[in-house]
Amino acid sequence: MSLTPSTMLELGTSAPEFTLPDTASGTLVSLDDFHEHPALLVAFICNHCPYVKHIADAFSEFAREYRDKGLAVVAISSNDIGHREEDGPEHMAKEVEYRRYVFPYLFDESQEVAKAYKAACTPDFFLFDGERRLVYRGQFDDSRPGNDKPVTGKDMREAVDALLGGKPLPVEQVPSIGCNIKWKPGNEPAYS
Repeated sequence: MSLTPSTMLELGTSAPEFTLPDTASGTLVSLDDFHEHPALLVAFICNHCPYVKHIADAFSEFAREYRDKGLAVVAISSNDIGHREEDGPEHMAKEVEYRRYVFPYLFDESQEVAKAYKAACTPDFFLFDGERRLVYRGQFDDSRPGNDKPVTGKDMREAVDALLGGKPLPVEQVPSIGCNIKWKPGNEPAYS
């Protein structure tokens, strides 16, 4: 396990397009499917990472809570399943059921979507406004495996509440940190 921070993609960046298979439903999901929502959270996660496992139940609850407030959530796994078989589509579909995810969990087999977002770690979060401009990228909260801090989603909640409430977003945005995305051999991006 290699601890890797978020690249902290530049605020104001337009959300890169994607069309990827949803592992639970088998349907294709694209960025355009969320056009009616005033906020969109794109989360790069996976099944095996201890940093994702640490927040997974709280993240699932967060998504359910904010769904009715106007936040759309989509999760993407871009890990090379040759490196981690448990991050493959069949296991992802089981994770959706186990964690009771209410959002699509998409598989980025080519890893091109992760590269477009400059995703570096799991979890890695990107919050976009209604114009699909990046307004927050950073940690869910400051809880990590073994640091004895409760998983609250404090940082993400503050950002989403500000966005949905029409208030200024936090100026201080702390990078997310977790396991590095497992790139296919020879497919590592220049920013990794």
